[in-house]
Amino acid sequence: MPKLEVDCAVLVYDDEGPRDGGDVPLVFLHGWTADRHRWDHQFAHFAGGRRVIRLDLRGHGESTGAGARTIDELARDVVALLDHLEVERFVPVGHSMGGMIAQTLALAHPERVGRMVLVDSISRMTYSWARRLLLAVSTLLPFKLFVAINIQRAFAPGFPKERVRAYIEASAATPREVVMTCYGAMRAFDVLDWVDEVPGPTLIVHGYHDIQLPLSQMLRMANAYRDAVVRIVDAGHEVPVEKPAQLTALIDDFVTTPA
Repeated sequence: MPKLEVDCAVLVYDDEGPRDGGDVPLVFLHGWTADRHRWDHQFAHFAGGRRVIRLDLRGHGESTGAGARTIDELARDVVALLDHLEVERFVPVGHSMGGMIAQTLALAHPERVGRMVLVDSISRMTYSWARRLLLAVSTLLPFKLFVAINIQRAFAPGFPKERVRAYIEASAATPREVVMTCYGAMRAFDVLDWVDEVPGPTLIVHGYHDIQLPLSQMLRMANAYRDAVVRIVDAGHEVPVEKPAQLTALIDDFVTTPA
């Protein structure tokens, strides 16, 4: 598997699909405690007709490195990888924390991002006092219990329990320092007042049953965008694996429809 050393980390990535098709490459960005395989269905589908790139973010999956304290740090890693691959224009497809990275890229490099896809993501973390208290208490729990609670609630009711357990085990294998620093980076993320500067069209896909990043917060974000299309899916926070075929179809329709 290809790797890239960048800023005290080694990033593992996949880069597949034709280079001469003329389509802008898709860059898939996974969420907190996940890895690049969250995108297996989408990656396999699009690799047959266009260039597709995905990576394990620093400290996640097979990549090494300390956790990032800001979303900007993670975005810089992505830029370093794309520069290494000589990719100028691209479509970021980000899930959850990956969607925060995608928005950061679109705002910092609007000349490189023509379109964007955000899946179960938001532009600003907003909490009631009760939610703040719950989050504060949750960080005091034993690490594996903290991860298990957060991953368990990411899936809609009825999702197979054995698959949820597998995702919990995979997430808990992420180093504690990486989990907690990225958790803090997400909580501090806030670009809501600037997303109207994103010039290109944005597809926003969100699970109706998402309690990690509630639908109301996503709708507030969507209203702030200049050109956004919203699609609500009967799923929880993990749309890429809960409804993979439906998500793939939505992305396919979006990236192939003329602006």
